[in-house]
Amino acid sequence: MKKIATVIAVALFSGIGFAQSGAKIEFKENNNTLDYGTIKKGQDNGIRSFIFTNTGNAPLLISGVQSTSSCTILSQQNDTILPGKSGKIEVKYNMVPGPIRKTITVESNAVNYPEGRIPLKIKGEVVAN
Repeated sequence: MKKIATVIAVALFSGIGFAQSGAKIEFKENNNTLDYGTIKKGQDNGIRSFIFTNTGNAPLLISGVQSTSSCTILSQQNDTILPGKSGKIEVKYNMVPGPIRKTITVESNAVNYPEGRIPLKIKGEVVAN
């Protein structure tokens, strides 16, 4: 009976280790959020970048990036990101006066997010000149 328990424990721990194998994406920003702070319309172009690193042991693939309204994806990483390498996703907020509360969704093969979908946030406030 002890041998069966040992085999089951080894199988469970092996499965846990296996589930964590693959591409992993880690963003430089706290909680995957870019804070624009308070910015003046006309004095800031609204362009920011989410910087990320593949901290996994397999190539990272970004298959898509979608944004809510008022935010444009200027560039996304289209190349495969090898383990240990970094990339960026560049966004532009359209600088409408008022609070900034937008979400960007990244589709990837990252195993450290459910279904590889990563929610990124931008926040801040745009004030008139």
